[in-house]
Amino acid sequence: MSENVEELRAKLINETGKMEWPELERHFARGVVVAVNPGLDLIDVAVCMANDDKAGLESWFEAGTVRRAETADAEAWVKTQPLFWAVVIVPWVVIQEIDESAETPELH
Repeated sequence: MSENVEELRAKLINETGKMEWPELERHFARGVVVAVNPGLDLIDVAVCMANDDKAGLESWFEAGTVRRAETADAEAWVKTQPLFWAVVIVPWVVIQEIDESAETPELH
């Protein structure tokens, strides 16, 4: 990895935090929430978005592992009230649901 990518990764890790659904609702209403499936590295996705890496993002979007949050997602989140890792890549809020069943929920 280049030095710039390493610096960007470190910056994004520092800017990533936990958020609850009520904090994300207004961003969902604006249509700017991007959901990352568990198991995929949230920071890898954020780096691609920050670098406008269309080829990298396209493969994830086509596979459905990264997607714009939809109404069905919001309805499920209202019911389950999960906790998310979130990082902002303007104008997007990139989120990943935290697996609460894990012994120590880690950033993926």
